[in-house]
Amino acid sequence: MKILVTGGAGFIGSSLIEKLLEEGSEVTCLDDFNDYYDPLIKRRNIRDFTKLKKFRLLEADICDFENIKRIIESGQFDYIVHFAARAGVRPSIKDPKLYQEVNIGGTTNICEACRLSGCKNIIFASSSSVYGNSAEAPFSENSSGLKPESPYGSSKLCCEEILRAYHKNFGIRSACLRFFTVYGPRQRPEMAIHKFLKNVIEDKPIEIYGDGSSSRDYTFIEDILSGILAVFKINFDYKIINLGNSKPVNITELIRIIEKVTGKKARVELRPPQKGDVERTFADINLASELLNYKPKVNIENGIKIFFDWLIGR
Repeated sequence: MKILVTGGAGFIGSSLIEKLLEEGSEVTCLDDFNDYYDPLIKRRNIRDFTKLKKFRLLEADICDFENIKRIIESGQFDYIVHFAARAGVRPSIKDPKLYQEVNIGGTTNICEACRLSGCKNIIFASSSSVYGNSAEAPFSENSSGLKPESPYGSSKLCCEEILRAYHKNFGIRSACLRFFTVYGPRQRPEMAIHKFLKNVIEDKPIEIYGDGSSSRDYTFIEDILSGILAVFKINFDYKIINLGNSKPVNITELIRIIEKVTGKKARVELRPPQKGDVERTFADINLASELLNYKPKVNIENGIKIFFDWLIGR
């Protein structure tokens, strides 16, 4: 297969590219290496791939429609895996216009380039943030009246609808995968588990926003990758699919596990709740199980142990 992965130098993108290359696919990584976090981290993520004949790196911005159209038209890709986006709930509150321009505008560019080139398959990285606080737990893909709490979540929900429209009107098949708090090796440095582990290792305080009762459905990267890879094997037409662990963990329990794994006591500093944060995330994964034979295997303690070993071994 010939596959284009946008945002391919990031955490999930680079991890997926590694698997695709191992399976023999020809992979083009598209990334703009923006400064949301240190671009050198992203370059390190894909450093080993650059030596491989079936890997190609393109530095490009998904907001540049003419360039994106040229890349997709010339590439004759079987699939576009669209991960490129501005990430993060809190940064989206600081600069909502940027999230609209990049996430919504960039996704529209990808869809339009696919329409013009004849590429018919898009796998899109959506987010549990689309559910907000409105959904009943566990969160089902059939939940109605979704009310995201942040511009980031709203942008992802809007992208799903853009993809739906391109499927209905132009026959572009799209699988929208709602990821639930993915963690593990290569995770972005500002994400909770990465930051908490690093601070405990370095005897720095952990900042907790709220009282520690909020919970997240932390999902290990290898489980997420198993779900994504299974999507390539189904006829998805237009599908929205949750990929999570379906076992939420609250912040207090997460810190206890980190203390156990690191063998060090965490210094916790409480802060007021932040705008855009939700009380919980909790994936209903029945559809993923049915369509993809998706079965998360890595529990939170084992996942954090693997991540910890990776952090200290770099």
